[in-house]
Amino acid sequence: MTGRVPRVRPPAVAGTFYPRGEGALREALDDAFRKARHDVHVDGSPKAVIAPHAGYVYSGPIAATAYEQLAPARAVIRRIVLLGPSHRVPLRGIAASSADAFDTPLGAVPVDTARRDAVLRLPGVLVADAAHDQEHSLEVHLPFLQRVLDDFAVLPLVVGVTSPATVAAVLDAVWGGPETRIVVSSDLSHYHDHATAVRLDAATADAIVHGRLADIDDYDACGAYPVRGLLMAAAEHGLRVETLDLRNSGDTAGPTDRVVGYGAFALT
Repeated sequence: MTGRVPRVRPPAVAGTFYPRGEGALREALDDAFRKARHDVHVDGSPKAVIAPHAGYVYSGPIAATAYEQLAPARAVIRRIVLLGPSHRVPLRGIAASSADAFDTPLGAVPVDTARRDAVLRLPGVLVADAAHDQEHSLEVHLPFLQRVLDDFAVLPLVVGVTSPATVAAVLDAVWGGPETRIVVSSDLSHYHDHATAVRLDAATADAIVHGRLADIDDYDACGAYPVRGLLMAAAEHGLRVETLDLRNSGDTAGPTDRVVGYGAFALT
């Protein structure tokens, strides 16, 4: 008898959000880490980070700022719970994938199927492969994780319209110890001029740092639903939030008249 053939979710945005070839992708990651902020450090290794998910040329340096904080614990971290918003498919609740692995040009990342089965027993969580098939908000983080960590598995979850309590309950169920870390994928404001974006994103960052869920509107952060759930769980677990980086596409690679905001945050 032969076993079931593992199902692998192929890359959907390789060649658009980041390079398709392994060599070019490694060079893009190197460039992102060179342009990260190196003057910020947190006490201890973060339990969770919030990082952006745009094309690497735009948000890569800000994402790298967050991932540098996880790198010192690379030998300890074995599981990443990865949550991001749904851009392609209308979604209510939280969508898990039936895939056994997520592929990138750097290789396949195994899915933590045991933790997936555990969260599927919770209210509001379902298997919805359509929510994952073309979604970039999770995929773009995998190469960063592959660069900074050793062997790890991922629990990828696309978060649609749902309550912070539902997201927090999922996080509580897979909280684990130092082997488990959480990554929430979110950009900030969209398509304002540079000065307006700086003002709006500073206000959103202040709300995130101080855990003011009600002050984080859907238009303030495209990952508002997972961000609010993470902040609720963080308060329950006594985590402190720090801003690591706050820039926008006008600061990295785009024009300044219509920018997208990016923030990197660590929860310790």
